[in-house]
Amino acid sequence: MSERGGFLVRREPQPESGHVAHLTIDNRAKLNSLDRALMEEIVERMGAVAADPELRLAILSGAGGRAFVGGADIAEIAGLDALAARHFITLVHRCCDAFRRLPVPVIARIDGFALGAGLELAAACDLRVASDDSTFGMPEVRIGIPSVVEAALLPRLIGIGHARRLLLTGETIGAAEALAWGLVDAVAPSAGLDQAIDRLARPILAAGPRAIRLQKRLILDWEELPTGPAIERGIDAFVQAFDSDEPARMAGAALARLNARKPR
Repeated sequence: MSERGGFLVRREPQPESGHVAHLTIDNRAKLNSLDRALMEEIVERMGAVAADPELRLAILSGAGGRAFVGGADIAEIAGLDALAARHFITLVHRCCDAFRRLPVPVIARIDGFALGAGLELAAACDLRVASDDSTFGMPEVRIGIPSVVEAALLPRLIGIGHARRLLLTGETIGAAEALAWGLVDAVAPSAGLDQAIDRLARPILAAGPRAIRLQKRLILDWEELPTGPAIERGIDAFVQAFDSDEPARMAGAALARLNARKPR
């Protein structure tokens, strides 16, 4: 088995329609750390993933069972100057943003270390499921740099107090604390990780595919818009839902089920 498999994409067809993309970051010899070559590959391949109209859901994993992503490649960081630093950190952002702006939900499958850029990548996903021996942290200050780019998502996700603790101390926390903080949505033993992910995936796949895409886009808009424009954007999204037959078909089926349960 190669030490660096790159960025792997596997499509799993669904019984009704579409498919789930299983995305794997494989740099297992270095705890799946993100170097420039790997990030460029991720950004390039994610363009094709995002353009797939049959995509329903994506699950992002790290290879090898020891880490989700252990951070950005520390050897590359040590060799940066100011000019190279701007290019490198912009590439980290582009990598995270490719998952954040994927038009369907992304579940981070975290088994092991999620540190630095790895935790930023997890924060850029919509949902996070972790094994019970996973470790989380933002240790950048310990190597002389601040945590930046998608670290900006952490205060909204876990609250400013918890975010300050991670960002200013560089300390790590375990899966139980991450769950209590809301950093992850579920925790399971490593052997039960896929079953825990399936419990989140099933209702997403049972929902209207177009509705899920509209909802994902709307959530991103809500994060970036003031309240008034965010509400207006929601009205637009509601109207856009009726550009297809999905509301009539699915709401009609739900109504038929309700009517069938009514006493005669």
